[in-house]
Amino acid sequence: MINRKQCFNQVKRLVVKVGSNVLTADQGLNLPVIYDLSRQISQLMEKGLEVILVSSGAMASGQKKIGLAKRPDEIPKRQAMAAVGQPGLMFEYEKAFDVYDIKVAQILLTGDDLTTSRDRYLNARNTLNTLLSWKIIPIINENDTVVVDEIKFGDNDNLSAMISLLMNADLLINLTDINGLYTGDPRKQTDVELISEVETIDDSIEQVAGDIPGTLGTGGMLSKVRAAAKVTNTGIPMAIANGLKADILIKLFSGENYGTFFIPTKEKLSSRKCWIGYNIKSKGTIRIDTGAVLAILKRGKSLLPGGVIAVEGDFEVGDAVALSGESNSRIAIGLVNYSSSDIRKIMGCKTDQIHEYLGEKLCDEVIHRDNLTVLKDCRL
Repeated sequence: MINRKQCFNQVKRLVVKVGSNVLTADQGLNLPVIYDLSRQISQLMEKGLEVILVSSGAMASGQKKIGLAKRPDEIPKRQAMAAVGQPGLMFEYEKAFDVYDIKVAQILLTGDDLTTSRDRYLNARNTLNTLLSWKIIPIINENDTVVVDEIKFGDNDNLSAMISLLMNADLLINLTDINGLYTGDPRKQTDVELISEVETIDDSIEQVAGDIPGTLGTGGMLSKVRAAAKVTNTGIPMAIANGLKADILIKLFSGENYGTFFIPTKEKLSSRKCWIGYNIKSKGTIRIDTGAVLAILKRGKSLLPGGVIAVEGDFEVGDAVALSGESNSRIAIGLVNYSSSDIRKIMGCKTDQIHEYLGEKLCDEVIHRDNLTVLKDCRL
């Protein structure tokens, strides 16, 4: 099992997510923090690290420019405010990194860019890889101006996790305005303790995180823990730390024990399996019996029609579909070899009966193991 020190010593590609509470001051952007982060990131780059920055702050920048006393509640006004603020945010980053002769690039994404098309997913990865090869820092944010709920990442915590998977990062650092994950809300309680290390993200960890809400941001601690669950399942560690603490990135890479460290699984998932399990939106659900659940989770098998007990939704060959056990808990996501209508015809049958029921047999597997991603937080 990888420990904190080993992790930081092995990092070559790093994703840093900076939250609204870190980047926002009373009247707009917290410029000293932006300049301090730029200095720290430049020092890491001098040591050979590639750095991708996922940054909040566009709304804070827009609020200051427009002169609004508070953020509006209406979605069109918030999107317009982000549109006004995004150039200002990038301008400040550009000035801050220019001190160290480092160029930046703006990347605005929607959920559609990473979830609906494998080609768009790969194009985004190729663009980011090119920027890194040129030693240019990609600064990524959700495209708030056009995004709607159906294509929204949800928050920048989730976005940073998806970027970490997309780019096969070695570490995700999530910078917020508290020191990490506590046993309660440290802003309201005095008898809480910092959780230095998390090996397994279970219901108890999520419950603790759910009691620590965000303020300016949309996420809160629970969204950070869910982002950690997503990346650690693919073999990528994550740390939550206080972005307002001086030299926090340098201290973390120097081996100092700050924040909360989430231990990853032993092996990284391939890029394709990351895409299947954590990027594509599932088009339906296949319910499977206990024997099939055990075969998939314990023996690394494919899904055969004999293990299928129900099909929910309508989908076609090649679509992503969730697998759930008889308790309705989701255990995996995979790409189907048969449509929903055909699976309904062959569910429960033996593989040598597929031709009899369908008039043809494309393959034995409803979902092949190579196109199946098991989820870490699944329940038997």
